[in-house]
Amino acid sequence: MIASNQPSAMGIHYLYHSLEDMLNCQRRAGYESMELWCAAPHVLLTHQGVAELPRLKSAIHASGMTLRCLTPENCTYPWQFAAKGEALIAQSRQYFLHGIQLASELECPLVAVNSGWGLADESREEAMKRSLDMLLYLSQQAQPLGVTLVMESLRPEETNLVRTLAETKAFLDTLDQPNLRPMIDTCAMAVAGETLEDWFSAFHGDIAHLHFVDGTPYGHLCWGDGNRDLAAAIAVLAQYHYTGALTQEITDGRYYDDPAAADRQNIEALRPYMA
Repeated sequence: MIASNQPSAMGIHYLYHSLEDMLNCQRRAGYESMELWCAAPHVLLTHQGVAELPRLKSAIHASGMTLRCLTPENCTYPWQFAAKGEALIAQSRQYFLHGIQLASELECPLVAVNSGWGLADESREEAMKRSLDMLLYLSQQAQPLGVTLVMESLRPEETNLVRTLAETKAFLDTLDQPNLRPMIDTCAMAVAGETLEDWFSAFHGDIAHLHFVDGTPYGHLCWGDGNRDLAAAIAVLAQYHYTGALTQEITDGRYYDDPAAADRQNIEALRPYMA
């Protein structure tokens, strides 16, 4: 069983909705917690800082939802963790640092990160070094703020750096930072041919966060629209006493026309497993 506050809403599929409308829809659907996707039009976070912070605080407070994790957009924006070139490295560093500071300001304990990606005309080792340097710097900056960075693997078409459980573990072991911990994205996990059991076993249950979605295995789909075994997944979470968030990271374009219906579909799929 899972607690009622574990299913966590996210906002990528609300790309054409305001922050306030999104939060209202998700609260009405029954979500008690959320992962804040920091991208326009919901959050204007850049390398220069965050805009309209009072409005952001007010909207989250009015929703009544608990903020479980904060995710600075990093797959479609220019800033990324393995950025190359003096200017882009400096801007990326400031962008993610402002995201960490925003998490602290919002009393959010986690910030989601990944390895970023290297360029096609350079060695993987060059890009990996930049990624390690960036995540070491960010984790050290986050620690005195009480923020933990949670690192997910990505799919092979998203990165040439950290794509698997083994690569995630090697990366985290290399940096060995107490506030840089593993998280699971069930899409990237399944694409790599891995299972929840593999991840929880490898990290001795020390999984800090989940992007918990259906898939085929590709796709960040609503539960019921893929072929993942939800009951079996919930059983693994119970076996390892996982009490963290289960973020519904819905990204497929089919849900953009009616994102509220997608949220309702997910919460209803999860409801039979709620204590």
